[in-house]
Amino acid sequence: MLERKLSGAPPEPRLPRGAVDTQMHAYLPAYPALPGGPGLPPEPLPQPADYRKVMDWLGIDRVIVTQGNAHQRDNANTLACVAALGPAARAVVVIDGATDDAEMARLAAAGAVGARIMDLPGGAVTLAGLAAVEARAHAAGWMIAVQFDGNTLLERLPQLQAIRARWVFDHHGKFFRGVSPDGPEVAALLKLIDRGNVWFKFAGVYESSREGWPHGDVAAVSRRIAAHAPERIVWGTNWPHNMVRETAAYPDDARLADLTLGWLPDAAARALALVDNPQALYGLPAVCGP
Repeated sequence: MLERKLSGAPPEPRLPRGAVDTQMHAYLPAYPALPGGPGLPPEPLPQPADYRKVMDWLGIDRVIVTQGNAHQRDNANTLACVAALGPAARAVVVIDGATDDAEMARLAAAGAVGARIMDLPGGAVTLAGLAAVEARAHAAGWMIAVQFDGNTLLERLPQLQAIRARWVFDHHGKFFRGVSPDGPEVAALLKLIDRGNVWFKFAGVYESSREGWPHGDVAAVSRRIAAHAPERIVWGTNWPHNMVRETAAYPDDARLADLTLGWLPDAAARALALVDNPQALYGLPAVCGP
């Protein structure tokens, strides 16, 4: 059994009103894992009610529930979790070239605002399906969350430059073999960001860091990108940290937020990453009032 921390001291400074967690997963018991995926996370199953406690702890007001690889192309669990979380939640789901207009409309009515490309082991739709997914997403006004080994970025450029929809490069770019902040991969990424439809997500730093806490290798790259384009950074908890299998290794989400949000250049950039940028990327309504 894995003990997940669900409460504690909040982040400092506190998250602003309207803060959005753009990367998390949740699971309900009625939805078993499907063949091709990595299986469900360790017990106890991390459910929407548990995540509600994390929202209260961290000061998160809105959330994007991302389709987990365990459920492959069946979005039922994700949509059920969105329903359980209520109006604060939206979804990034899995679609492909066979997803018709009626299904797109059904998904949108249930809270879907984006599609997922996961070109790593266990992913349901890889970069081979990007063109078909992009066509459907662009027509619907959805965004696309794209995850792959960032060290292959240069060879992926033609595919990425062809994306017309809004899209986000997931998980600090997942440069598994490491990368220099001044290297060609980061230079190419900055040019992609300057095209105006590309965002960069701070989430799951431990998944690609080659160092332990405080993950200085990923910090250097993330700081470089955030300094270049603070209006293009979004943030996510990556709860429930599915790669973590032992209680002793389970992160404190508030301290993890303090760390990664500290890589932003200033308070204005922090507010952008937590509120304005995700609103623009995911098509969320603006927060009104003080």
